[in-house]
Amino acid sequence: MRLRSGVFASSCLLVEALGVALFLRGFFPLPVRSLPRSEARRDPPAEPAPPGSGMVSNWTKIPPPLFKKVVIVLIDALRDDFVFGSKGKQFMPYTTQVIEKGTSHSFIAEAKPPTVTMPRIKALTTGSIPGFIDVIVNLNSPALLDDNLIWQAKTAGKRIIFYGDDTWVKLFPKHFVEYDGTTSFFVSDFTEVDDNVTRHLDRVLKREDWDILILHYLGLDHIGHMTGPNSPLVGPKLHEMDNILKKIHISLLSKEGESSLPNLLVVCGDHGMSETGSHGGSSEGEVHTPLLFISSAFEKRSGPLTQPKLVQQTDLATTLAVGLGLPISRNSVGNLILPVVGDKTMREQLRFLHLNGFQLSRLLQENTPAYEKDPGYEHFKIAEKSHGNWIKLYLDGNNSEILLNLGKKVLKQYLEALKTLSSSLSKQVAQYDMYSMLVGTVIVLEVLFLLLLITPKALSSRAEFEVPLSPPLFSLLFYLMCLMLCAVHVIVCTSAESLCYFCSMSWLTAVGVMVLISALMCGILSAIGKILESSRVPVKNPVVSNSSWSEVDVLILAGTIGHVLSLGASSFIEEEHQTWYFLINTLCLALCQELCRNYFLLKEGDPQHSITLKQSFDNVKEAYECKNIDIPAAGDSKLGKVTSSAEFIKGSDKWISLASPWIILICCRLLRSLNQTGVQWAHRPDFGHWLTSSEHKSELSFLAAVSLVMIFILVQRKCSLVSKIAMALGLLGVYSYRAAIGNIIFPWQRDSKDISKGITEARFVYVFVLGIVFTGTKDLLKSQVISADSSVKSIGLWEVYSGLVLLAALLFRPHNLPVLVFCLLIQTMMTKYIWRPLKFDAAQITIMHYWFGQAFFYFQGNSNGIATVDVSAGFVGLDSYVEIPAIFLTAFATYAGPLLWAIHLLCYLSSEVSRNSAAMGHGCFCYALVRSIPVAVYIILVTSLRYHLFIWSVFSPKLLYEGMHVFITAVICLFFTAMDQNQSRKVQD
Repeated sequence: MRLRSGVFASSCLLVEALGVALFLRGFFPLPVRSLPRSEARRDPPAEPAPPGSGMVSNWTKIPPPLFKKVVIVLIDALRDDFVFGSKGKQFMPYTTQVIEKGTSHSFIAEAKPPTVTMPRIKALTTGSIPGFIDVIVNLNSPALLDDNLIWQAKTAGKRIIFYGDDTWVKLFPKHFVEYDGTTSFFVSDFTEVDDNVTRHLDRVLKREDWDILILHYLGLDHIGHMTGPNSPLVGPKLHEMDNILKKIHISLLSKEGESSLPNLLVVCGDHGMSETGSHGGSSEGEVHTPLLFISSAFEKRSGPLTQPKLVQQTDLATTLAVGLGLPISRNSVGNLILPVVGDKTMREQLRFLHLNGFQLSRLLQENTPAYEKDPGYEHFKIAEKSHGNWIKLYLDGNNSEILLNLGKKVLKQYLEALKTLSSSLSKQVAQYDMYSMLVGTVIVLEVLFLLLLITPKALSSRAEFEVPLSPPLFSLLFYLMCLMLCAVHVIVCTSAESLCYFCSMSWLTAVGVMVLISALMCGILSAIGKILESSRVPVKNPVVSNSSWSEVDVLILAGTIGHVLSLGASSFIEEEHQTWYFLINTLCLALCQELCRNYFLLKEGDPQHSITLKQSFDNVKEAYECKNIDIPAAGDSKLGKVTSSAEFIKGSDKWISLASPWIILICCRLLRSLNQTGVQWAHRPDFGHWLTSSEHKSELSFLAAVSLVMIFILVQRKCSLVSKIAMALGLLGVYSYRAAIGNIIFPWQRDSKDISKGITEARFVYVFVLGIVFTGTKDLLKSQVISADSSVKSIGLWEVYSGLVLLAALLFRPHNLPVLVFCLLIQTMMTKYIWRPLKFDAAQITIMHYWFGQAFFYFQGNSNGIATVDVSAGFVGLDSYVEIPAIFLTAFATYAGPLLWAIHLLCYLSSEVSRNSAAMGHGCFCYALVRSIPVAVYIILVTSLRYHLFIWSVFSPKLLYEGMHVFITAVICLFFTAMDQNQSRKVQD
């Protein structure tokens, strides 16, 4: 069976995507769990037995509740400095007064990554650390089946009312006696999403038929996503929250009687926000949120205000369980926040701490075989024994100072034990599904080895080779491997103590995967056999190759290997953008050297000089006959006078060509100043921050207008008249959309007008995007089905590319539009003045496109942290949350750089008249290979580093990015394959 290189590469990438998906499912399993929720409500432990016979404590029940009503106000993306910093004093005066002089306890709660809403809600209600994969299922939250505070409260007969983010309704169905959920993903809504919560307040606060009220406000988070933490919209939103807290606090105080229990108001955030307004990572602004307990039960604060103490976000579930008289959630790793119960008697405090320690020690026993040797467990047993001695003194009626001092000692021992136990359990955040990881790794490695072994044939002049399917698939080795793998699967799945995802698959699916692994292994062995066989057979009339490695070839190989090796260090992953910036800068210098050699060092009589000059003449001919369209002209016309062409080459084009690498270097330097990314220097101000500040809206508007005009100039030259008009109107619509939502202003606009969602303007642009893409698709179908005219296909490809550029212009924030301009400018310069004069082969040009695509991924402001994903792009033009379009738009906006460079590669290879049809297959194969190498190596690295300190904060987000990039590359290669015509094979690439 003969296969084209592109078809083979696309098939390999699809199989690799399967392996990556299986590895991801094994690497991100469910966290450690205790018993099922149905078994969670058991009798609580009694107080530690006093030493000696005949003495038994009479306290065997759960302590009664400390508060009558509890109101939890969760303000999404509330950073700690929004309350404790200058913004809090300016915009939240009432809350600040309560913190400084009122009856309250204030803390800074530290959230664990990923800092997105759904995992944080799980942490707040269960006290456990959710699995990192929850960042993906955050878009579609399933019901929470683990033991949690909400379920415990409902089981105890508490009446719970909820208003706000509908994630709660999905996590806790049928738990609320009354609720009103609002979607959390429509991030361009700043007001209605909060008004829908506040409108219920007056009515609910007057009623007595509830015990717990939960309010989740989303407006601040949406403002952060759209405009950042320094937006002028943040202050008014904080003031609005302050007024709401004041209303709730005053209402709770008015309802307290002398004989009734006090009420409690809890103010917290699920996560913070980064300096760009997003979240998901582990920066200080994202993980630190305020946590306030306000109640008349606390003593009034006096004296100077101290820095709030740091606690864990998981501590809230334990503290609220004690405050409401409920059992502590079985899976909780949180500690009781002692100041909240500090006014209770010593016996009550010790009882609370014992319950917390008993729950943590039981969770440790169920997840750690050698739990008795754990330092936390040993400390707890020591504290429990001391607690028994204290109870003996207490029951004997001893009220001396000895009892008080011993109580303080036991208190300290319990706190130390709780801290150690919680730390031990937090390190066991997940049990890896090693079997699923191993199967996925084997598939990915087999695909990589197959691609490497087949590379010489895949990059041959025909880009076509024979794939011997029959011998491997019908050999004895194939069947033996299938049987052996199936036997191993049965043994592993029947003996596995923990749940394995691959074992939970149907047997038909599992056998299919085993057959696939066996087929890939037999294919690898067959390819190795062919190579060894061909090396033994003497070649008649061998052709001595005079090709040698150029500096560019050495740089490409060294850069690829160096980047792959750098993935083993957490610092290099955090600052990966620096690696790509260095590589493209070095590439530009190498290209400059090649151009100088091409124009100055080659002699007139040198055959290579003649070939280069002739190729340059062909380019001039195409430029004049095709009106600067990078497609082959119809028919063959005479070249014209050699003298005039030579003079032209030696003229302006020559010097522009020599200057091109330096111009590209200047463009890259400017782009680096636009967006600070990574971790180490992300907090530093950059040109993008300066532009997005409210004081520089005029400058941003001018830059956006100039950028849109430049985009039109760079794109329209290869489009049809209809597409040119559509592009112009679409870019005008982009500016109108950004002006409608308040990012920029029109020249005649002096007063700031009301901000809208810009839905009409965005949909206006979508019409032109679809129109341009449809026009290009029509030409592509015409070239594939009706006629084989390569010029029609090239025009169609460029119009599809133009439509994607217009879509990127709509989704990019205004300050990022120069990224799109420089992307188009660099592509144009490299096409006309570097790649064509130097005549690189398709493999070299493909890798250059890949490198620049990776660099532009970071030029956009992206990083290997989840916080830099611009979620707001997924809601441009949508008046409600629609899952599939939102995911597509967010993914496109995030990977716009690599996507646009990949589609430009397709346009370039299809437009070159001097290249044969093999170039498209070469490009597709090289693109698949250069993407497969880092993925395979990184999978091995994260497996070996799975217990590294930074596995969840650094390596795991990068793994998600790599997995997503594989799926996108597979789609790109499928598009390459569809465009690859199997016709002309006359000219070697």
